This record gives sequence, structure tokens and C-alpha cells, in this order.
Amino acid sequence: MFGGVLVLVLTGFPIAFVIGSIGAISGILLFGPDVASHILYSRLYELSLNYPYLAVPLFTFMGVVLQASGIAEELYETLYESLSGFKGGLAVVTVIVGTILAACLGVITASVTILTLIALGPMVTRGYDKALASGTCVAAGTLGILIPPSIMLVVYGPQAGISVGQMFIGAIFPGLILSGLYVTYISIRCFFRPELGPPIPLSERGRRSSLEKTMRLLKSLVPPVLLIFAVLGTIFAGIAPPTEAAAVGSVAVVLLAIAYRKFSWYVVKHAAIETLRVSAFVVLIAGLCYAFVGVFMSAGCGEVVSAAIMGVPGGRWGAFAIVMLIVFLLGMFIEWIGIVFIIVPIFSPILKELGFNPLWAGMMICINLQMAFQTPPMAMSIFVCKGTAPPELGVTMHDIIRGVIPFILIIILTLFLCTIFPGIITWLPSKMMGRF
Repeated sequence: MFGGVLVLVLTGFPIAFVIGSIGAISGILLFGPDVASHILYSRLYELSLNYPYLAVPLFTFMGVVLQASGIAEELYETLYESLSGFKGGLAVVTVIVGTILAACLGVITASVTILTLIALGPMVTRGYDKALASGTCVAAGTLGILIPPSIMLVVYGPQAGISVGQMFIGAIFPGLILSGLYVTYISIRCFFRPELGPPIPLSERGRRSSLEKTMRLLKSLVPPVLLIFAVLGTIFAGIAPPTEAAAVGSVAVVLLAIAYRKFSWYVVKHAAIETLRVSAFVVLIAGLCYAFVGVFMSAGCGEVVSAAIMGVPGGRWGAFAIVMLIVFLLGMFIEWIGIVFIIVPIFSPILKELGFNPLWAGMMICINLQMAFQTPPMAMSIFVCKGTAPPELGVTMHDIIRGVIPFILIIILTLFLCTIFPGIITWLPSKMMGRF
């Protein structure tokens, strides 16, 4: 079944139809049409009643409206003015804005698109290395799939039987560490090689005083802070679970768009269509993957996989390394949604039997999946950046791939840090356990 999926994915067919057809054909051959149709229907029906998935269209709507509101552009301009005199300052600003967007959106396509539109041009035209500039946009935009509120965490939690609120809290430190390591890498590299990220000449910088710059920066931070509080604040305060918090965030972003005079009939129409498109995409893949796993487990394949992983040399850490390697390799060929719905029901019981904390193991897989967006051939963030980048900048696919390689190595480093110090993931959720 896995072989059929990997082969057909390489043909270019949409992943949902590939996984659904393999599951249906395998079920009919193994159990007959009646039993197979019962398995497929029951799994699809069960998924459709999963309440937490209502957060997917709400977070998508919130991201699309925020993209049209102009909040991100104003924040970038103020940070740009403040840090333009530093070597690599514009790339550092891009990572900071990407981190803030991640805490507002949870949809990486919107984050990568916004950063490419507002940051790539200024960096390239100011003499920044194209690989560094494009790699920074891709890596910073991809933080949105890890830092809460993340759609991936909303999807992962129910599959693994973990509270989405706990997943959100557990992702805070790993996400901030990734962001901090990105900034550190850019700063160190540009310090030793200033030609990669030259500072803006003094004559081209803003003429505002330090006080004026500070006040402008604080003013531009108010909208994203309010939006972050509307979503994460209501969750961490125990006021609302993630699904209802997504609705609060949607209302908040509409009010902000109105305040910025960017709310119009076109924005409503565009947000509604994009929300429908993304939500249908997620639910279709999720439902067919869930049905695929139902056939897979009913055929006894789960026991085969479990026995194979449990028998790997090196004990439980050898088995864990194999799981992480499988997730990494799948990320090169399959959409993250498909990976989550296929591997989580299979690997979660194995990891729990091996004695790993379910929350820690789940977050390790989610951090690993950051690389799935940046490793070809199925590299969504790279394709979004290439498709959004203005042609006149001359940024090639080779530039983007070369630029993301150091950031992929940083993700691997973060995985090692979270392995050596598991408290990076588990400490904060343990302190707020009573609220979820």
C-alpha cells in the first residue's frame, strides 16, 4: 500500500486521489466490496464529526483577511527602519516578522506569500545574496506551521489523542528556539561575510529620531499583539478551547481590517473562496487518508510495522530514529496532511509502548515536518516563494533550494536539542496541565 502511494505520487496525481484509490482498491481486494465500503464510509463519517477540525477554516479565514489588512507590511517597514543599519538586518527583520505572523496565522502559504512580497524585493535590491534572502523568506514563513496557532497541531492532536491546547503550549519554546537560531545564523554569517547582507547606507536610512522610531514600532506592534492575545490569550487563560479561540481570532482580524480601512466586499469574497478551497483540500486529504489507514490497520499491517520498528537494533532510541527518518523521507514526497493521517495512528501506539512521552514524541514529529515544506520534490514553501517572487528579481529555484539548506540543518539541530533537553517541549505544558 505504501509502495503504491509513493509510486503514484511521483506521477503528479493529487495526493488525495492517490491515497483514496489505493485504499479503496486494497480494501476491495482484501475484504470484498461490502466490507471495504463499510470501512471507508465509517472512517470518513467519523472524521466529519471531529469537532476540533472546525478550527481549520477559521484559521484560514483569519490568515487571508490578515494578509489583506496591511498589518504585516506596516510592521515590516518599522522594523526595517530600525534594523537597516545592521549587517543582515533586513533578513533578521524578515525572521522576526515571520515569527509574529506565525503567532497570528497558522497557515504557511499566507506567511510565505506575505514575506516574499514585502521582504524579498528590498533584500535583493539592496544587494543581499539571493540564496540568503529567499531562504530566509521560506524558513521564516514556514514557522507558521509550528508556532501556535498552527493548523498542523490542530490536525495532529485529535489523531494522537493529545489535547490541542497542550500541543499549542508545547510548541511555543521549540518555535521560538528555531526563530532565535535563524536570527543567530544570519547575524553570524553576515558578520563574517558582509557582502551577503550589507547594511543600508546611512544616507538612505530614515531621518526619524530614536524616540520617533520606537513609538512607530510600538504602534505597529499593537495590532499583531491584540490578535495573538485574541487567539492564544483566550486559550492559555482557559477562556476558550482552540476551536472557539479561532472564531475569536476571526472576529478580531475583521475588526482590525476595518480599523485599517482594508475591509471590503472583495476581501470578504476572496477570503471566503480561499477558505473554502483550503478547507476542502484539507478535509478531502484528511478523510481519504483516514480511510486508507482504516484499511491498512484492518489488514493487520499495523502489527507488521510495529514489529519491524520494535525489532530495530539500538533499543527504543534506535526505533525512534527510524520513525523520525521515515517521517523525513515521507516529507519529501507527500503533503504533511497525508503524513499526519497515515503515520500518527500507526506510530503513536509504538512510541507510547517504547516509553516516550506522547506530547514530546508528537512535537518531535511536528518539528521534523518543518523540513517537509523545504525539501524537494514536495516542498510547498519553496514553490510558494518561487511563484510569488517578482520575476524582475531573477530569483531561481536553485537560489531558493541553496538558501534553505542551512535552515534545514538548523531544524535538525533543534531536534537534537529537544532530544537532549525534552523539557523544552514538556516543561511549560506540565505547568499549565490543569487548564486543559
